[in-house]
Amino acid sequence: MRFSVSHETLYRYSVPVGLAPHLLRLTPRPDAGRLLMRELTVDPWPALRLEEFDAFGNPVTRVEFVGQFSSLRVESRFLLDTIPPPRGLMPVLSPLPWAFPLNDGLDVYRSQPWVDAAVAQFAHGLASQVGHSPMPFLELLNRTLHDTVDGRARVSGDAQSPAQTLTSGRGACRDVTVLFMAACRCFNLPVRFVSGYHAPPGTPEGPGDLHAWAEVSLPGVGWLGWDPTNGIPAGEAHVAVCATPEQAGSMPVEGGFFANGVTATLDFRVLIATA
Repeated sequence: MRFSVSHETLYRYSVPVGLAPHLLRLTPRPDAGRLLMRELTVDPWPALRLEEFDAFGNPVTRVEFVGQFSSLRVESRFLLDTIPPPRGLMPVLSPLPWAFPLNDGLDVYRSQPWVDAAVAQFAHGLASQVGHSPMPFLELLNRTLHDTVDGRARVSGDAQSPAQTLTSGRGACRDVTVLFMAACRCFNLPVRFVSGYHAPPGTPEGPGDLHAWAEVSLPGVGWLGWDPTNGIPAGEAHVAVCATPEQAGSMPVEGGFFANGVTATLDFRVLIATA
């Protein structure tokens, strides 16, 4: 499926400020599909710009600035052909919970030092319904969160706690995704937070937004995506730009400014089209 995205972010400052180094996570991951066109414009012009990959395989752009500025504008545009993920015959997987494999490099995706009792009870209740079978558990968890959590967009702020989303029955896509991840980690399933874009096939160009979903690493399969906000598997209608162990490391534009007593405003526009 051909996927077109235009994403503009604009910060305005009440007085000219010095800009700290910024990290931009707006380029599709290599496993998202075949990139046909890519433009990333930064205004003011950076004194330094580096294209690289972070520790989790995400393409990132590092920029640094010299001087003082009243605004910062970042415009990302790309055209990409997505690749349908493999969802055919799945291998037989051992029941949950899983033991920790040695030296598989995925421990960072299992880490959950503290689990709320209500979240653990919720996860174990779903697992018991499917005999602790991994794939049926993931499918049931995905559907249940879609059916029971009222998805509400929230422009700013980190994801709320899994317990808060579960108790309130309300949350943005990042909140629902973090709850999905917490439930998976109750059984030592390696899971990561994914940020990107979602649009069904044939979507005409129009307003969109960043979206969040989860990917679980399964033996013999690799990373497989789940979109609990929409209650569907993540597939060719999803384009990932960042995948990290936690939501906090997925901000599309990360940085700050040097000044006191300054107010800043944020405006953004996302246009998405598919064919």
